[in-house]
Amino acid sequence: MSTAPARGPLTLAELMDAATYARERPAFRARVLAHKRDRTVAVAPHLTWIFEDRLTIGYQVQEMLRIEQLTDPADIQAELDTYNPLIPDGGNWKVTLMIEYPDEAERRVALTRLRGIEDCCWVEVAGERSRAIADEDLERDNDSKTSAVHWLRFELSPAARTAVRAGQAVSAGVDHPACSHARRLPEATVRALAADLD
Repeated sequence: MSTAPARGPLTLAELMDAATYARERPAFRARVLAHKRDRTVAVAPHLTWIFEDRLTIGYQVQEMLRIEQLTDPADIQAELDTYNPLIPDGGNWKVTLMIEYPDEAERRVALTRLRGIEDCCWVEVAGERSRAIADEDLERDNDSKTSAVHWLRFELSPAARTAVRAGQAVSAGVDHPACSHARRLPEATVRALAADLD
């Protein structure tokens, strides 16, 4: 993964085989966790966004292959086909939204109260707000509750991308009736996200 190009989908050739990954996993995991530090933002209480990129998604793929003990190239390609759409393409940001409540009973109540929250998320750059396009892979809520994990895509205009690369402030927020919060992203996060943009 260290020689992977900055753009485009992950390929079979870039992945480590099971033996190599077992050997390299501690160092690779430490690298990914350090990398994710600036890409992880508490947008609201109990609401965490992780801005994904090739490295974070590559780690998720390697972990899935390890957990599921997949070795057949067709099975591995199926995992890549699932995860590659979660890599930003230079004109957007891709986010894993996590609704986090350690207590299971409290979480059940919250997921009912927060139904539809994935459609209420936004980012704003230079006065231009981009709303989330949520869960393009599959529906993650039902008539009674939402899921604890969602995938979000934020499309950014050329002007917004230019503003981010120039270091202008970026805000993120949610305007759900049961959860309304906004915050300015840390400068280190904005710098990390600028690298995702053409």
